[in-house]
Amino acid sequence: MRTADIRRRFLDFFAARDHTVVPSAPLPTPDATLLFVNAGMVPFKPYLTGEAPAPWARATSVQKCVRTLDIEEVGRTTRHGSFFQMNGNFSFGDYFKEEAIAFAWELSTAPVTGGGYGLDPDRIWVTVHHSDDESRALWRRVAGLPDERIVARGDEDNLWSMGVPGPCGPCSELYYDRGPELGRAGGPAVDEDRYMEFWNLVFMQYERGEGPGKSGYPVLGELPRRNIDTGMGLERMATLLQGAANLYETDEVRPVLERAAALAGVRYGSGAEDDVRLRVVADHVRTALMLLADGTSPGNEGRGYVLRRILRRSVRAMRRLGYGDPALVDLLAVARDSMAPGYPEVADGFERIADRAAGEEEAFGATLRQGTTVLDTAVARVKASGGRRLPGAEAFLLHDTYGFPVDLTLEMAAEQGVEVDREGFAALMREQRERARADARARKAGGTGTTALRPVLDTHGPTDWLAWSALTTASRILALLGPDGPLAAAREGEIVTAVLDRTPFYAESGGQESDAGTLSGASAEAEVLDVQRPLPGLVTHQVRVMSGELAVGDAVRAAVDPEWRLGARQAHSGTHVLHAALRQVLGPTALQSGSYNRPGHLRLDFPWRGGLSPAARSEIEEAANQALRRDLPVAVRWMTLPEAKELGALALFEETYGEKVRVVEIGGAWSRELCGGTHVEHASQIGTVALTAESSVGAGMRRLEAAVGIEGFGYLARERDLAARIAEQLQAPRAELPDRIAALLERLKTADRENQRLRRRETAARAERLAAGAVDAGGVLVVTAATDEGAAGARELATAVRDALPARRPGVVAVGAATGDRAVLATAVTGAARGLGLDASALVKRLLDGRGGGSAEAAQGGGLPAGRLESVLASVPDEVARARAAQG
Repeated sequence: MRTADIRRRFLDFFAARDHTVVPSAPLPTPDATLLFVNAGMVPFKPYLTGEAPAPWARATSVQKCVRTLDIEEVGRTTRHGSFFQMNGNFSFGDYFKEEAIAFAWELSTAPVTGGGYGLDPDRIWVTVHHSDDESRALWRRVAGLPDERIVARGDEDNLWSMGVPGPCGPCSELYYDRGPELGRAGGPAVDEDRYMEFWNLVFMQYERGEGPGKSGYPVLGELPRRNIDTGMGLERMATLLQGAANLYETDEVRPVLERAAALAGVRYGSGAEDDVRLRVVADHVRTALMLLADGTSPGNEGRGYVLRRILRRSVRAMRRLGYGDPALVDLLAVARDSMAPGYPEVADGFERIADRAAGEEEAFGATLRQGTTVLDTAVARVKASGGRRLPGAEAFLLHDTYGFPVDLTLEMAAEQGVEVDREGFAALMREQRERARADARARKAGGTGTTALRPVLDTHGPTDWLAWSALTTASRILALLGPDGPLAAAREGEIVTAVLDRTPFYAESGGQESDAGTLSGASAEAEVLDVQRPLPGLVTHQVRVMSGELAVGDAVRAAVDPEWRLGARQAHSGTHVLHAALRQVLGPTALQSGSYNRPGHLRLDFPWRGGLSPAARSEIEEAANQALRRDLPVAVRWMTLPEAKELGALALFEETYGEKVRVVEIGGAWSRELCGGTHVEHASQIGTVALTAESSVGAGMRRLEAAVGIEGFGYLARERDLAARIAEQLQAPRAELPDRIAALLERLKTADRENQRLRRRETAARAERLAAGAVDAGGVLVVTAATDEGAAGARELATAVRDALPARRPGVVAVGAATGDRAVLATAVTGAARGLGLDASALVKRLLDGRGGGSAEAAQGGGLPAGRLESVLASVPDEVARARAAQG
């Protein structure tokens, strides 16, 4: 049974039992604690925890998931995969244990002709929590399982929670005995390779308190509503039903593995190391395909960095298999054909997917070349100092600055006899992750932890959010929070987080900056600095008390600055217009992958290889302003997500959408996007869109920036005034400025070429003079000198002097240059000197205490205190004489 059939059969089974089929959420998730959806329940988390009312009593889904915590283990074992799919059925206060167990047993064991999976019931084992006598009894009664195949386990295995205070409950896992050839008898407690877990039924019925991760926390009592959350691993069920040895040999993964093997000219199963590399490629290419299809782009932070790492690990694995040509597009096409039956979007968007992957592979080639040079220099420095351990900071620099995979650093360092301080590297990585997480949490909560905000939401319910329809509201302060928790009041000068019962303020999202404005009470005035939505349904306001005192329970007038809102609407609508103009000019693959807009300004990121020509920029700007000139109408429509997709609406994958979505149209189909932002009523209200910059923001990613509204007119006015001043200074009409400036630049280039010619002549003459004054050191001509022309001048003069020395005589040259309080040193040796074993790189390292490097012919080092330059140069003849004497 193919994986796509297993998926379809699962959804059909539960749909026939009154479950609403919910489409898979995109992999990127707005959850501040996650980068990607990593479990099937994540999209349902607000409903399971009670943060929001569930739209359905029962639901079912097949959710795409990415989990990268154990990415280093991918390929090394056949259990780990970074992308997987989780079949799930959910009950929100409807059915509970008996129905969940009955559903799981029926679907697992019913014959294929009857809509089930046809698993042999005599080979199924289950686990239950040791205290859950009810589940044990149900398995006996509903499924007829004997006691010896119902295994009791402790909290670590069979008590589920999210790792933080909130819902928890016992769970029951289903395992399938794959046969004695795969391990020992005795059930899952004995061997989890032979007995493969394929389904987990979670019975959420308790509330847990503070405590360590999986066990040891107090259970506070019963939940007001009991929920069901189950997860069946789709790849695991495919492994069982297809008779595969592991997930890498199932129908959605094996074709990529086989194509990688064919490209590299190896055979899967012929060698352990090659098998690991092939599994890495198969898993990572499929993961990259799904992330790219869901709108993630390679980058240096967050989700983008995860994708970049996965793509680069794939490329590196192919190179270690001996295949050095570009491979990603070829492999992604195979993954596309495997995944398209379940996810048509991977085929629909493949041109864009392939283009981004190709750009990343090309950029990684340059990274490998640059990183290898940096690593070689660092290793040489360690060895020159007598060490054999590369500091963790060096490995982190390679990883963080150059995108060099740490496993590649480990391997290449080992090849040169140096180990890497992995503990130091790991510590720096942890610090970086913690900083990023802390920043994300603080930003989402306006500086207040979500734990302190949850009781506010539980007590008062969701904020009545009126940003689409109002600029002012009569509101009441429900809570005030400072860095240390809840406050009764806030006084003049204090910055606090305020929660209101209703608000007209737009909370930052979808690339739009939050509104500015004020809260005014009977005896207080506060400035609104930031507005966020840290929990689903809850809006928070970071405010500075300007006068008086704000207190919980106060009635206030919440007022958005109308000029700010107008500018924000112009900028957000301008972003949609620019996006549509971009696609009109460049084609449908130029999809927005990120944006930011605030009053008067916007920026838009999109995948594109190479900079845009001036003509293309001009055409995009003209297409945008033509839309404004035609005064295209702006309309907002509500519909289901499938209806929006059918209509062709573009979705930003960083957002999470409910049953009904908000579609913003500008000129009907010309611009149709899912969006929760504030917008103008007609395109002409945007005023103007003036492109101010176009730049690169990473491999295969470009950024457009523009000024809109009154700021756009101001930008154009400044450009006009600048052109007028230049025309006045050059005494030329504006129309002639390009030709006049081009002529001036040509004259400057001619003068620069002449200056360089004279400089080379002067350097050659000085080199001749210095060569003539060479001193003899152990039979070697030695020249030392200083220059005031920096590192480049030192290199140039050292080479020129070397070339001026008699060709048959061994010669060594050292030239120093001081810049501020530091100096550099350049060395060069003649061919005859190299024949005696003299080495420019070794010499510069001896003179600079291990710093520096280069080739045997020419080398350079820095970091020398400027005050020591004269004495170092004076020591060169003695160093050369000692080197000759040491060689006998």
